[in-house]
Amino acid sequence: MTARIGVVTFPGSLDDRDTQRAIRLAGAEPVALWHKDKDLHQVDAVVLPGGFSYGDYLRAGAISRFSPVMETVIEQAKAGLPVLGICNGFQVLTEAHLLPGGMLGNDHLHFICRDQKLRVENASTAWTSDYEAGQEIHIPLKNMDGRYVADQYTLDKLEAEGRVAFRYLDFNPNGSLNDIAGITNEAGNVVGLMPHPEHAVEPLIGSGRTDGLPFFTSILKKLVNA
Repeated sequence: MTARIGVVTFPGSLDDRDTQRAIRLAGAEPVALWHKDKDLHQVDAVVLPGGFSYGDYLRAGAISRFSPVMETVIEQAKAGLPVLGICNGFQVLTEAHLLPGGMLGNDHLHFICRDQKLRVENASTAWTSDYEAGQEIHIPLKNMDGRYVADQYTLDKLEAEGRVAFRYLDFNPNGSLNDIAGITNEAGNVVGLMPHPEHAVEPLIGSGRTDGLPFFTSILKKLVNA
């Protein structure tokens, strides 16, 4: 049976269709989920895509966190459902307290769009198992509020427990503490990152690389082998 991966669309989502395409390229079935619908339609995993949900009013992700669909996502994520948050989706995950810390405006106060070099720090999560720890990859980045922050206790805990999933290399594009580009929860089923792996899944579009495809093949293999 084909694995079904839901992609939530909020008002202002930009990359939901790109994410559905990446899921399809990996060999799974993408399922469109609407923010007002609490029903996840029996999907096996969920992606919260990039964009500017609700125009980033109040704070990026602060309103989306209270969307009806998030009630179910939060409940099932705590029960083990794999959830990936990309850019705005990462912001929503921190607002929902599925991941610690928070996102603030870039330290240079400008929107940034670039091909970003990353190092894979944790290759044992549901979304990163097709990478190798220490592997260097290039993933497109585009954000205005991409600066990851947390108190020192939280940062120390993330580092000690190996929960930093990705780290910026060569250049920190937004002032994120400890060069953090993405993190995971303790169980490894919830991952959030600011760069956009869905824009690096085939050589003819996006970055021209396929460095982002392993996100989607990782979760597919986990679901198939579960």
